Amino acid sequence: MENGLVSIIVPVYNAESFIRETIQYVQAQTYENWELILVDDCSSDKSRDAIEEIARADSRLRLIRRQENGGAASCRNLGTANARGRYLCFLDADDIWESVKLELELEFMDEGKCFAFTGYEFADGNGRGLGKVVHVPETITYAEALKNTTIFTSTVMIDRSVVADEDIMMPCIASEDTATWWNILKKYGPGYGLDECLVRYRRSAGTLSSNKLEAVKRIWNLYRRHERLSIAQSIYCMVFWAFRAVFRRM
Repeated sequence: MENGLVSIIVPVYNAESFIRETIQYVQAQTYENWELILVDDCSSDKSRDAIEEIARADSRLRLIRRQENGGAASCRNLGTANARGRYLCFLDADDIWESVKLELELEFMDEGKCFAFTGYEFADGNGRGLGKVVHVPETITYAEALKNTTIFTSTVMIDRSVVADEDIMMPCIASEDTATWWNILKKYGPGYGLDECLVRYRRSAGTLSSNKLEAVKRIWNLYRRHERLSIAQSIYCMVFWAFRAVFRRM
């Protein structure tokens, strides 16, 4: 494990439209000691070709090809297993990092934190910010996170010298990232929020409105099946979760 190195894990599946831009935003980081591990999940488009072309000119990029489609959790887990850095970040193939993201978050982590996350902004399909910035709390505990899923995957940074890889590995279930954050918070104590907008979360207008029922189902299943909360506890948490989820998108 290399002490100052940041390992960035990107699951890739038919991301040809965005992957070049996403890589460019990583290459533009003011903190330059990073490795970018792109895990291709059997894409049928030209995602791999784009990655291989860029990687020929930048040795910090590593492409891992899965032999069969396994989903985002499997890709992230494979990337984590191959990571060499002390610090681990996740980045979705269509999201955007501001150039100071790694630099500022590493400075924040150096204050003795092992799990951190930042604020972010919703963006349209072209990556343009929509003006809706999600602010994050200074700290969040496991109990608080059950009611507030404010931790966005592309904002997270984890110190692997403290958090074991086995606790970073994501379960292959819906909302696997949320389940993983809960597990880390439960085992290692509170996470820390850097309330600066350092990520743009690219979402289409259709996505913002079409999956509300599915989101409710996913969070309910996490409460009941993964966390094994009682029905009363699940309802209690869901009321707070729904209010905050709606507020984030207003």
